[in-house]
Amino acid sequence: MNAKKVFAHVWDYAVLTFGIVIYCLSWTSFLIPNGIASGGGTGLCTIVYFATGIPVSVSFLVLNVILLVLGFLALGKAFGVKTIYAIILSTVLFDVLPKFDGWVITFDNKLLIAIVGGIVEALGIGLVLMRGGSTGGTDIAAMIVNKYWPVSPGKVYLFSDIFIIASVLLIPGKTLEDMIYGYVVMVTFSFMVDFVLLGQKSSAQVLIFSSKYKEIADAISKNMHRGVTAFQSVGWYSQTESKVLLVVVRQHQLHEVVSLIKGIDTKAFVSVSSASGVYGEGFDEMKTGLKLKKKEKDGTPARN
Repeated sequence: MNAKKVFAHVWDYAVLTFGIVIYCLSWTSFLIPNGIASGGGTGLCTIVYFATGIPVSVSFLVLNVILLVLGFLALGKAFGVKTIYAIILSTVLFDVLPKFDGWVITFDNKLLIAIVGGIVEALGIGLVLMRGGSTGGTDIAAMIVNKYWPVSPGKVYLFSDIFIIASVLLIPGKTLEDMIYGYVVMVTFSFMVDFVLLGQKSSAQVLIFSSKYKEIADAISKNMHRGVTAFQSVGWYSQTESKVLLVVVRQHQLHEVVSLIKGIDTKAFVSVSSASGVYGEGFDEMKTGLKLKKKEKDGTPARN
């Protein structure tokens, strides 16, 4: 393993650790001290804490150990080291962070606490997911359910979160208002985690109409290291043959590519459209779901 790979590996775990710290702080500094329980495995553990006084760190570890065992039995080696690392570190942080009273954030407006808590939680989870990790909980449950029943993971998350948050009403002293705050966290988290994960991954499709298409294509390929596709075209009014360039770039590169085009041909016509999903080299990997390989006794792979 060369130095570059070692640095990339260390950087992955550094970002993963930072994300887990932020995620745990969202609960120990915002949500739990203010009596708010949201969805997911941590939300369930928080409700257990409100009802029985059992620390979140204890129930979080027990829940995830049970789910990991069930996951290994049902799915085989479907879990990475990063997920196990995230679960262990989260357990430690849920035990250590509540001891620092100075980190507890309280506002008179509980709605504001719910929104800020959801944003902070989404930022942490977003960083964890970007580095291939997971904090366990309903993530594992969703994979197990999806293995045996034709239910998408998204529906498992939705129904489990709705049930977990609603169960706060079973705790004496908790009201409908507490349940609504939990749903506010859930909605805020869902929106923000998409923003964190897709903000840097959103792409744009650029069509370039210019008589200097060759110079523009060469410049984009050389300076931006992006592929360019040229289509034969005919200007219907002038009946002049030319080529239209197609380039797909990340949204944060859009200004750079437009500036490059205008630097070569100020009269170029540029059309930009949003691309919701781009798969292939330089973009996202095409995923078709969890692939589990089974072998029959004769060694022939079974069809799932």
